[in-house]
Amino acid sequence: MVDKKNVLVLNCGSSSVKYKLYEMPSKTLIAHDYLEQIQRDQYEDTIRGVFESLKPYSIDIVSHRVVHGGEAFKQSVIVNDQVKEEIRNLSRFAPLHNPINLAGIEVAQSLLPDLIHVAVFDTAFHQTMPPSSYLYALPYEYYEQYGIRKYGFHGTSHRYVMGRAAEMMGRPKEQLRLISCHIGSGVSITAIRNGESYDTSMGMTPLAGLSMGTRSGNIDPGIIPYIEEIEKTDTAGAIKILNNKSGLMGVSGVSNDLRDVMKKAEEGHLRSKLALELFTTILHKHVGLYLARLNGVDGIIFTAGVGENSAAVRDLVCAGLEFAGVNLDREVNRTIKGEAFISTKYSPVKVMVIPTNEEIVMAIDAFELGHNELGVCT
Repeated sequence: MVDKKNVLVLNCGSSSVKYKLYEMPSKTLIAHDYLEQIQRDQYEDTIRGVFESLKPYSIDIVSHRVVHGGEAFKQSVIVNDQVKEEIRNLSRFAPLHNPINLAGIEVAQSLLPDLIHVAVFDTAFHQTMPPSSYLYALPYEYYEQYGIRKYGFHGTSHRYVMGRAAEMMGRPKEQLRLISCHIGSGVSITAIRNGESYDTSMGMTPLAGLSMGTRSGNIDPGIIPYIEEIEKTDTAGAIKILNNKSGLMGVSGVSNDLRDVMKKAEEGHLRSKLALELFTTILHKHVGLYLARLNGVDGIIFTAGVGENSAAVRDLVCAGLEFAGVNLDREVNRTIKGEAFISTKYSPVKVMVIPTNEEIVMAIDAFELGHNELGVCT
């Protein structure tokens, strides 16, 4: 019988700290909170405050989210000095996230130095992709010498919903072809074959792929020097525009929040209508791309804020895919809340809404690593 352990899942974002405390292995949620609008110099005090609020509870293991693990990390690992140095080196690929993730680890270690700390990487799940999925058509030495390749993100989310989809469908994940659509403020689609990531829409950085709340997704790279010229800026300035002023916000001119854009579109605002059409068309095209990449599909998953809550987006993405066996039950799609099938009973392809739970995956990984390290078995 395995000893109970309390695992603190700590997610330090670019302007937020989210945490959940679980009793494992029962997966019982003990405490949680989401702290927003945190400035760069406030993280240490914020994390101190988190630990202060958790004083009534014991903490045995801490699990940390890290956005970019490059090729160095194919799975979650116990943090040591070498791991921290690698996270620091990979900050060039995720400059907004990795430094904050590392700062969270170091502050937590300073406050709880005797505990096991585990790093869980957004990129790890995608390390199973074949070279035909992750290489760019650039001089090969750029990959060999500088690590320029597709890494993919939202891996912990895609991994969780893959497991739930297999359970819902009553089939081993190793026998399934799935398309997982993580649609939130960040958007990525992953083709999953036999329980492993086979291709994904995000690239070397989270800027690539689909249109998002403020991110452009894929564009003609020749546009970048042109933006530099017309905006009288440098490459960093152009990338900032693609990251922060594009996507739904850039096209609609209204908001990066899909709910606001849809409301304005319903009121007849033309640019909001266009933003919604562009957003869903790009999603639709990527689903079609992965239908081809997987040679057909057994299930399509919608998850994250928009994927879980917007029936209209799900409808628009699936419309026209009947030829591929995707038959949406539009009434069920419109009315369901939470986890459910939204395809018709006899649809060859099962379409599912699955609320994501990245934190429980992080807690499980940390508990298993901690258990193996400590040998806490009675």
